[in-house]
Amino acid sequence: MRFRHLFSAVILFFACSAASSQTPAPTAAPNRSIPPTRDPHAPGYVPATELADGALPPADKDGNFILGPTHSPAPETLPNPDIPHGDIFQFILNSADSRFYPGIARTPGTFGTPDPRDPAKLIVTTSHPAPYTRRVTVYVPKQYRAGMVAPFLVGADGPDLLLFTTLDSLIAEHRVPVMIAISISNGGGDAQGSERGLEYDTMSGRYAEFVEQEVLPQVELRYHVKLTRDPEGRATMGGSSGGSCALIMAWYHPELYHRVLTYSGTYINQQWPYDPKTPHGAWEFHERLIPSSPRKPLRLWLEVGDRDLYNPNAMRDSMHDWVLANENMARVLKASGYHYQFVFARNAGHVDRAVREQTLPEALEYLWKGYPVSAAKH
Repeated sequence: MRFRHLFSAVILFFACSAASSQTPAPTAAPNRSIPPTRDPHAPGYVPATELADGALPPADKDGNFILGPTHSPAPETLPNPDIPHGDIFQFILNSADSRFYPGIARTPGTFGTPDPRDPAKLIVTTSHPAPYTRRVTVYVPKQYRAGMVAPFLVGADGPDLLLFTTLDSLIAEHRVPVMIAISISNGGGDAQGSERGLEYDTMSGRYAEFVEQEVLPQVELRYHVKLTRDPEGRATMGGSSGGSCALIMAWYHPELYHRVLTYSGTYINQQWPYDPKTPHGAWEFHERLIPSSPRKPLRLWLEVGDRDLYNPNAMRDSMHDWVLANENMARVLKASGYHYQFVFARNAGHVDRAVREQTLPEALEYLWKGYPVSAAKH
């Protein structure tokens, strides 16, 4: 089916299971307190260029930047009747057909209990198998021609209408390649014990392999497009845990993806089930993995808001500050010689809609620097 007007939805599946008598009873879902407003010039934060209110970083410059408090939508994010509009398609994937993700869910109103022997480890007893369906929304620009081998972007928590509208403008203005966008909804729930958490917060190559084997072939078959195998022409994108997922995909499979764009990336300790190889989940990226690994061929754009999340759960492990995590990411990316752009947004919350509307065109243009605009070929 083809769509122009879609509404985002996250499919929630919940189910119950008996808690083991050997483990503590699960806590109720935590109430999130209002995050404090952080100062981008606080001690320990990365040095950054303060921009005039309303200004954006140059799309060809690496480094750290601070946005002013006013976030007006960029013109490229608004519908423009005078340019070509891409076609939008959608299909459904069922958990019963997946070899990678047969489905789990966490009981409504429950969360988990910190391990008394290790506060960085969460015990979840209320998660068990549960089915789901997910939508895959595909944007094909009008400029795509049959037989082209096209670059593409894989996005989390789809569908992402803002992305599609922005690509209409940027492609028409020859600021990014003629690319296909594949916006994949998650399997439901959030955080530890949920299907979304399992997909997005797990430190492994599994989600990238799921996309490669169970999503991309369907896109090519259903819509008669050809997707590039060149990792320079493949990008990932997401917000919150979808952001950490975007980097996880490229980190564990750099032969598949070289470009990563994240808003309020969840580079914190949220992996579940526990894995002793990466005991601190995505916090490991800035704590250990990036500093201790040879530089990978990745280009990254990252954002965080001054009121981004701060320890909104029962764990008190000092690894649940989204601002600190993203500041740490900027520090280690610079020290390791990566091409990256980090944006600290004043007057902004978690995956802030106004900030996305302001910055997405510049972020996409930065992300695709070095890749030929006319790279789609027969």
